[in-house]
Amino acid sequence: MNAPRLILGSTSRYRAELLGRLTSDFEQYSPGTDEAALPDEAPATRALRLAIAKARAASAGLTDALVIGSDQVAELHGRVLDKPGSAERAQEQLLASSGQSVRFHTALCLFDTRDGSQRTHVDLTEVHFRTLDQEEISRYIKREQPLDCAGSFKCEGLGIALFERIDNTDPTALIGLPLIALARLLREAGLPFP
Repeated sequence: MNAPRLILGSTSRYRAELLGRLTSDFEQYSPGTDEAALPDEAPATRALRLAIAKARAASAGLTDALVIGSDQVAELHGRVLDKPGSAERAQEQLLASSGQSVRFHTALCLFDTRDGSQRTHVDLTEVHFRTLDQEEISRYIKREQPLDCAGSFKCEGLGIALFERIDNTDPTALIGLPLIALARLLREAGLPFP
């Protein structure tokens, strides 16, 4: 019996790089999912709903695949920090995060097209920011251009210098794909990892 195809339901280069740590034998599909929040939706609930939606959307027409969907929602005191999209919004987000703790909910769904089952996980990471001044925030944004990252930083790059500490159980979750949980879900689905 052949192993099922492994599909990453995401166009994120960060998630593809992370999955590449486990295997190079995967395909990347765009899920084309609407990521808008629902009214009064909690951040962890939103992340999980979108991870499931991405996995299911990317599985369309597939009958022998394991499809990975993942989503991350950042929150500061209950307010969602979306991808900033502009340097001005990134500056606002980082100023608001200065000296504060930001919570990142990273959700994962492994959808098995062979039997319609799904396995899920939600990881919580707390990032504790140092007190930042406007000049260092501006330098950081200019140098790293974190405009496509929730919370306006890249922890795998220079963004690590913005923090006092990170509290989590899986360091890859903050980048966007919790590999510890993913390896477990893949093993549960019958794939040998490692």
